[in-house]
Amino acid sequence: MRTWGKWLRGAVGVGLAWAGAWFGAGMILLAIVGLDAADVPFPLFFGFLGFIAGVAFSGILALVERHRRFDQMSVPRFAGWGAVGGMALSGVMALISGSVGDFLGLTAVFGLAGAVSAGGSLALARRGTERALPASVDEELEDDPPA
Repeated sequence: MRTWGKWLRGAVGVGLAWAGAWFGAGMILLAIVGLDAADVPFPLFFGFLGFIAGVAFSGILALVERHRRFDQMSVPRFAGWGAVGGMALSGVMALISGSVGDFLGLTAVFGLAGAVSAGGSLALARRGTERALPASVDEELEDDPPA
């Protein structure tokens, strides 16, 4: 049970990170097309889709790459799994809407967005693991031999 809780916490974290990035993309689109372009504001809709795509990507990654650490994965492979997650999201949306024509257009857009988001996620994860926390004062004192 502990493993599922850890995975779920990680999946929600990735989903929130992707939601923030996709929300930003929605803000840019909103600035380009204007406020009255859609019934649902683009940033909220894109943020929701980013969250779903991020959680789906985490699930795919957990199934396929479960025995690898971040430093053992290449950015292109990681981005490829992100693209698969984005394409899966477009497939679900096509099933919900019932329109296969929309599926073909959304596959390219969500696949690219998933690949970029996954590549950025790996870059951030590697950057985070490279930074080592400085030792606390108590730990430094314990390491020094008594005089």
